[in-house]
Amino acid sequence: MDERLQKYDNKMQKSFDNLLEEFGSIRAGRANPHVLDKLKVDYYGTPTGLQQVANISVPEPRMILIQPWEPTMVRVIEKAILTSDLGINPTNDGKVIRLVFPELTEERRKELAKDVKKKGEAAKVAVRNIRRDANDSFKKLGKTNEASEDEVKELEDKVQKLTDKYISKVDKAVEEKSKEILTV
Repeated sequence: MDERLQKYDNKMQKSFDNLLEEFGSIRAGRANPHVLDKLKVDYYGTPTGLQQVANISVPEPRMILIQPWEPTMVRVIEKAILTSDLGINPTNDGKVIRLVFPELTEERRKELAKDVKKKGEAAKVAVRNIRRDANDSFKKLGKTNEASEDEVKELEDKVQKLTDKYISKVDKAVEEKSKEILTV
């Protein structure tokens, strides 16, 4: 691939990867340990990712089990979960914390599906913005005679194909996540 295109391909891939990361944090009635990825706990005065202070497992489809390395962290982790926007009340027995995910109502499922579509649209806008930036830079190459008109046209066609590829990847990801959310 042309190095002039590679830069934009990488940017589009990053936008797509970001979307998948956001999808990972949307809970779909099943326990997904990725909903805890952005959660930070106070570990001796330093905000630390939950995965670095505890073992996280999914023993049942709708439960996450958090086992801190140090027993003193149970209260700290519980407080972090309560103050987060997860909307789940943790239960602890002094050694481990259990997060039980309730079954989602149909209304909530539809809200989440709408949210997924919004995030998908935002990702498509990001990809299209990258295409616009690419086309602008290719036109500048043409104006400064660094590339012929034909080369500029060819680069624009290739960046359009890249755009189409990523837009269809986004559509597919949105469709899969929506299906996962709406499946009871």
